[in-house]
Parts: sequence; structure tokens; C-alpha cells
Amino acid sequence: MNERRVCNASWRLRCTVNGAPVDLEVPVDETLLFTLRDRLGLTGTKGSCLEGECGSCTVIVDGEATNSCLVLSPQMEGCRIETIEGLAEGEKLHILQEKFLASGAAQCGYCTPGLIMSAKVLLESTPDPTEDEFFEGMEGNICRCTGYKSICEAVRDAAKEWRQCRA
Repeated sequence: MNERRVCNASWRLRCTVNGAPVDLEVPVDETLLFTLRDRLGLTGTKGSCLEGECGSCTVIVDGEATNSCLVLSPQMEGCRIETIEGLAEGEKLHILQEKFLASGAAQCGYCTPGLIMSAKVLLESTPDPTEDEFFEGMEGNICRCTGYKSICEAVRDAAKEWRQCRA
């Protein structure tokens, strides 16, 4: 999958992914997207445009939504990374995952992990987002299947329960 490599140098990466420590050698020019998918088997994170335009590769790095196709793995040294695989607790889906399913917001599912990770960052920082905050928080994530009505509905429904759980 990763045919963009131009360098043979490697870096010993130590970070945390979904709460588990990671310690592995990665090529210095490998993006986080390929490390997650190809080396750690976390294929929930998708790669579509590989230019940071679509948001399908969004993960959370130290609390910030991050396009994993735009950052090199060595830059993740010491970071705390969350992927879509880390949201559910055993068999119990995260509230955002539940609401995306209930709203039909995941059609082909390719953009869904990135949308959910961006929504998680949004709701953690702004549990009751205004219309502008909502669209700003979800900016950079593109869906080509469902349209945005069901996605907005899923995030807004999740926000309601999110606020109730934190109250």
C-alpha cells in the first residue's frame, strides 16, 4: 500500500495508540495513516485523497483531530493517538457510533471513521455547539454517499446524550 517511500532510514516510534503502548521501527517518511493501517492493523482509519482534503483519515492526536495522511509517524513520538477502533468499550459502541448507525449516517462507511473522530473532538471541547461551531468542527470531512443531513442528525443526537451524561 505504501509505495510513496523515498528513504530507507527508520525511526523507533514510541507512542500510545488507543491506550496501549506502541514501540516499533517505522520508515522516517511513513505517514501515520500507513503505520496505523499496515503495521498496527488498525484499518478503520481510511485513506482516500492522501492530501488532507477529505478527512477520511482523521484520528485524534493528543486531543486534536488530525489528518493521519499528513503527519509523519516519527512526529508522533510520545503522542497519545486515538483511532475509531479505540472508541467502543468491548461490545458497547461509543454514543457517536450508535447515533451514526441509528441515523443511517454511514452508507458506504468510508468517511464514517473520520467523521466520528472529528465529532468526538468537537463534542469534547464544545458539548453544545452552535450552528457555526458545529460546521467549523466538522469542516474538512467529506461524505459522498449520504449527504450531510443524517450526519448532522447523528452528531446532534449524540450531543444531546453527551450533555446528559456529563450533567
